[in-house]
Amino acid sequence: MKAILVGFMGSGKTTVGRLLANQIQVPYHDLDDVIVHNAGKSIQQIFDDQGENTFRMLEHDALMNSLGDEGILGTGGGTPIQPANFELLLQTTVPVVLLDVLPETILARLRGDSGRPLAKKLGLAGLIDLKHERDDKYNQVSDIRIATDSLTPEQVVEKIMQELSVLK
Repeated sequence: MKAILVGFMGSGKTTVGRLLANQIQVPYHDLDDVIVHNAGKSIQQIFDDQGENTFRMLEHDALMNSLGDEGILGTGGGTPIQPANFELLLQTTVPVVLLDVLPETILARLRGDSGRPLAKKLGLAGLIDLKHERDDKYNQVSDIRIATDSLTPEQVVEKIMQELSVLK
């Protein structure tokens, strides 16, 4: 991996990850997609059939196995919060980039996105609380922090490339 992107939902991990991978001509890997491919079922099906513990084990295995792949890896918003994943991200030599975002920006970005029921359910106060709970872990595993609120995805990619000479 050239870089691992972490951050709260709506921070731009997928959009920025794809653009960055395209810019440096490497594959983009979305950890959720890797889990779905490996399990042969959707994340919702995994949760429904086998529960969150199974999902978290599959997520950890996918993260561990992806570290040796070529490209850019976008993680799920909760990936660094799980203790085993947190340790992997702390210990990896792959640069970890935090795409940080304010809760108000998250709500604006996710408005009308039916694929994010958690954001709708939590509302602004709940998002603020959940993000606050996660921020310490995000910051601890990250080598670089980029506030994405007022930047276009292309500007975020440019900042990442400036920060990580390994991508140049």
